Amino acid sequence: MSELVRNRVDGEAGIARIVLNRPERRNALNFELVEELKDCLALADADERIRVVAISGAGKDFCAGADLEDVAEANEKGVLASLEDAESLGELFLLIRRMDTPVVSVVHGRALAGGCGLATACDLVFAASDATFGYPEVRLGFVPAMVMAILRRSVGEKRAFELISLGEAIDAAEAAAVGLVNRVFPTAEFEDRVDEVLAELAARSASAVSLGKRLLYQIDGASFEAAIRSGAQLNALARQTDDCRAGIAEFLARRKS
Repeated sequence: MSELVRNRVDGEAGIARIVLNRPERRNALNFELVEELKDCLALADADERIRVVAISGAGKDFCAGADLEDVAEANEKGVLASLEDAESLGELFLLIRRMDTPVVSVVHGRALAGGCGLATACDLVFAASDATFGYPEVRLGFVPAMVMAILRRSVGEKRAFELISLGEAIDAAEAAAVGLVNRVFPTAEFEDRVDEVLAELAARSASAVSLGKRLLYQIDGASFEAAIRSGAQLNALARQTDDCRAGIAEFLARRKS
């Protein structure tokens, strides 16, 4: 594996930190980087010690989007090469959603185009106050096609269309206001504040978080009745986990005392 992606696992803390490592190209996504990122995510999800995965970018930016030299090269090879390149990124988005482990994007600097798509595809987005987000593909006659499935779920149809049709960048505060970002932290305190929340998430019941993530995405598009049935089934399953049994026993013991 090359150094396009750095992967540091802290098994004791339960956190895997994955870093996009092309700072000289603003961490632009090429085929090799995306494949390495998928490998790192799969390894983290298979590691029982890991409770949360954090994705960040080396250097000044999170990710500036697709490497346009890579895109141009694929275009020259024809539509099948372009499809392979696009499907690789689509598989990354699907992997993040299917993983049992929650994935957090830790965004500083710019998250643009495919980089904004990668951030949006994660389960949670934490941003430094000076971060910027946007989908400027329209300025190149391009379309942020795959991320639309996630974007419209995060911000609603009208806001999603505004973002993809005007291609304007928005700051972290506005991104949070429209639903792209979960939490914004002051830039000077960003790393420390992110570490605090990652530790808090890692301390939560791994089974409860995993089952909650699975149900949340499973009921997407389901009817109300089907969603309630799925919830009932998962409720019954969650009750049988070691974490739930221990949590209930501890609560009852405290109440008796």
